Formats: sequence, structure tokens, C-alpha cells
Amino acid sequence: MLGYYCKARFGDLDLELSLIDKIILQVDELLSPRHTTTTSPADNIKNTTTLSAEERKSSVSMLRINHAGEVCAQALYQGQALMANSAQQYHALMHAAAEEHDHLQWCRTRLFELNGRPSLLNPIWYAGSLGIGIAAGIAGDKVSMGFLAETEYQVSEHLTKHLNKMSASDAKSRAILEQMREDELRHATTAENNGASKLPRSIRLLMRFTAKILTITTARI
Repeated sequence: MLGYYCKARFGDLDLELSLIDKIILQVDELLSPRHTTTTSPADNIKNTTTLSAEERKSSVSMLRINHAGEVCAQALYQGQALMANSAQQYHALMHAAAEEHDHLQWCRTRLFELNGRPSLLNPIWYAGSLGIGIAAGIAGDKVSMGFLAETEYQVSEHLTKHLNKMSASDAKSRAILEQMREDELRHATTAENNGASKLPRSIRLLMRFTAKILTITTARI
């Protein structure tokens, strides 16, 4: 068991992980949460103009939504990883989850800079997404990768809409969303390269409907 744990922790993709091993790794992540090692795209940017009250409110709302989305993404990928049938799939999912953690921290930091706060509904979104991730993982690696790819494509579309709405004056927030969009598209490509299957149209529409509910409620609560 210890050999499984150590090799998995350091990226031996040839190693097959048991469910118990994956649970141990997940618990380790919870007890020793990783800190972001990627510098926020906003760190080296200085806003040249002061945001109006309306612009700040709009940015806070969009950042809160995206922060909640990253909470969901982490839970989703962790649930999928628990059910992954190979170490390669497990590591692909956990790598995506790690980058989503960075996104989450970037959004959280920027929210506080703008005197905003994360959504109070985040624990609910986390629990629901974890369950969905487990269900997707049980369906098999191809379906799981397909779910990851579709999720990332939909998130990328969502980020593009936010960038089109966000004030050009809020350079810091825009830089964060632009980097997030680039990373999400890369995650989708990685999923496709790992054998993702295309999801049925009904599932894709359900995913969009669920995302809309999250967007509407999180913007306010």
C-alpha cells in the first residue's frame, strides 16, 4: 500500500491504483491542501483607472460565479479520479483538478481585493459535483473523459461571455479570466487525447441547464 501511495504521489503513470489508494490520496489532499504554485495573471498588472461602483459590482458577480465554478470543477474531477480505471486517467484528472485549484485561488484573491466574497452555496455545489463526478467515473474512462472535455468547452464559452461583458477597465480580473479560458481549452484537448467519447446531446443540454442554475443563484447568494 505504501509503495502504491508513494509512486502515485510522484507520478508513476504505469501504476494501477486501487480504490483504497485513491481514497488515501484524496484524504491526503484534504488534510494537506496544496497552495497555488502558479503566479496569478493579475499580479503584474496595475489597473490604470478606478472602477466605478457598477463596474466593481459587475466584476464581483462574475468572479463569484467563476469561483463557484472552480469549486465544482475540483469536486467533479476528484470524484471522477476516484473511479478512474487506470493510473493515467487518474493523473490526468488530478492534474486538471490541481490547475482548477489555482484558478479558484486567483478568483478568491481578486474577489477580496474588490471587497467581494465567495458564494455561500459553495458547499452545496461541491457535494453535488463530487457525486456527479463519481457517477461519470463509474460509467467508464471514455465517458469520464468525455464529461471532462464537454465541461471544459462549456466553461470556455461561459468565460468568453464574461470577458465580453466585463469592463475593459478591470484589467486584473480580465487577465485572470483569459488565462483560465486558455487552461480550460487545454484540459479539453487533453481529455480528447485520453480517449474522450462524445456525450449524448441530452446530457450536454442538462449540463448547460445545471450551469445556468448555478450562474443565476451564485450571482446573488
